[in-house]
Amino acid sequence: MSDSGATNTTSSSDASIGPYNYVPTQWICILFVSLFGISTAIHLLQAIKFRMWWLFPTVMLAGVLEILGWSARLWSSISPALLTPFEIQLVGTIIAPTPFLAANFLVLGRIINQLGPQYSRLPPKLYAIIFCSFDLVCLIIQAVGGAMAAEAVNTNGNADEGGNIMLIGVAIQMFAMTLFVICATEFFLRFLKDSPIRKYAMPMSEEKREAKLYEWDTMKFLVFGLIFETVFLFIRAVYRTIELEDGWTGPIISTEVYFNVFDGAMITLAMFTMNLIHPGLFLGRPVTDVV
Repeated sequence: MSDSGATNTTSSSDASIGPYNYVPTQWICILFVSLFGISTAIHLLQAIKFRMWWLFPTVMLAGVLEILGWSARLWSSISPALLTPFEIQLVGTIIAPTPFLAANFLVLGRIINQLGPQYSRLPPKLYAIIFCSFDLVCLIIQAVGGAMAAEAVNTNGNADEGGNIMLIGVAIQMFAMTLFVICATEFFLRFLKDSPIRKYAMPMSEEKREAKLYEWDTMKFLVFGLIFETVFLFIRAVYRTIELEDGWTGPIISTEVYFNVFDGAMITLAMFTMNLIHPGLFLGRPVTDVV
């Protein structure tokens, strides 16, 4: 990646020559780097405390990628015409939410395993296999598209092809989230109505049913956390879809406040929601039995 011809000024005239079509606001970049750093550090401590090692390749990875992406945007706020930080933030921020979403898939599988697999359309293990496979495909597609777009920008080429590939990855991610919500909603409705899909030879005793409902009274806070996180991630995916469809030089991608609110803020809220409503507080055993 080449930075030839770059300048180190932050004047407003650089907005016309920089790859963003604007100069990233420095204090906002510092704010998001700090917020993602704090949340990621807390997640590290929580993962160690609750011995949930699966958080490292999911939530922790998402946090590190966001820190990397926003650090690159901070770099761009100082030297807005440089291409290297633009390329780093492009790839980092587009793929960061994908591993975070995988954590939600794993948590849902664990909840289903504890409350009753007979109420779920899919066995708990399949949630991890199917939805994390979707996530992996999205990660690869978005990474390839981001790299292609970054290379096109670096060589003064047309970045639309890479942007279209990124759009495919985001669209698949939205489809996976929609399917995830449908499956989760059906499970919780069937659990609350005691309407299992798979009938067991021995019906659940009244005592066991009451025990499961008591467990639900505590578990529902974790479910609310998943709902909030999914809403934040879905808003971000909708924004990214509109942004990429609008074109690489369109008004959406060229307006900083849209990115700050609908990308940065949404992922920040999702990460801090999991900090506050952490699965380690509600899931007694490791998630290895569903992966």
